[in-house]
Amino acid sequence: MRLSELTSPIHQVPLPCREAKRLDSINWLGSIPFFFVHVVSLGVLITGATLADVVLCVFLYYLRMFAITGGYHRYFSHRSYKTGRLFQFFLALLGTTALQKGPLWWAGHHRAHHRFSDQPNDVHSPRQRGLWWAHLGWILCRRYEPTDWRRVQDFARFPEIRWLNRWHLLPPIAAAGLLFWLGGWHALLWGGFMSTVLLWHGTFTINSLSHVFGSRRYATDDDSRNNLWLALLTMGEGWHNNHHRYQSSVKQGFFWWEIDMSYYILKFLSWIGLVWDLRHPPAYLLTAEESGWRDEARAA
Repeated sequence: MRLSELTSPIHQVPLPCREAKRLDSINWLGSIPFFFVHVVSLGVLITGATLADVVLCVFLYYLRMFAITGGYHRYFSHRSYKTGRLFQFFLALLGTTALQKGPLWWAGHHRAHHRFSDQPNDVHSPRQRGLWWAHLGWILCRRYEPTDWRRVQDFARFPEIRWLNRWHLLPPIAAAGLLFWLGGWHALLWGGFMSTVLLWHGTFTINSLSHVFGSRRYATDDDSRNNLWLALLTMGEGWHNNHHRYQSSVKQGFFWWEIDMSYYILKFLSWIGLVWDLRHPPAYLLTAEESGWRDEARAA
């Protein structure tokens, strides 16, 4: 790893207009695999579906969604709990099968998002650049292709995590081969391609829709919102306003009625000793005065 990679800024670089436009334009050649997966997933219209296909698709969607929410997001991005080096590697490995690049790439850009949330330097802000950019544009452009090494030096010190970050395509390719070997084209199309497309857009809704649709319990400086439907789709990430109010909490559903499946799984893992030191929101954030209940009740 070169020193220039560790110090090169990605999110705050003043560039000439022409160069900035080039970096923010879609990298059509590099995006071919992304569009290819979408096109191939339409093969399910030809093969049809069995109950086993649908179950496999949903299972691998939520398994890998947890790898993103519980691993890439709550662990690698926010360090909301602790774990051992072996389970850390497992979380990173499972996360790569979601085809959202490596854990260091993901965490680095996400940390930048929180640093500049809904401000001009935000990675994916609907307020700044619209829903298309927040949902897909930033992923397909050239500007954010490199890993932002400056922001992830805490985890970049692990050589196995750096290796996974570099070779993040190897685990999903191996998983696709395993699906085909075990279940043929049906398993590959439903458990691989279709499940991945749904997983992508389910994850991306938090970057886009959760900054536009929903309620705001906390008066944060950004547009983050709480949305039950997005929380169900993303295993708890839809409680986005909660998350932006206290980013390091392992639970994003702050109250018992806010369903947060990722937290329930992490809580179970803490009971069996795989994770520990789970961080929770401080008590004062759960009061009526802080959370805005009183103002909402008056408005009602």
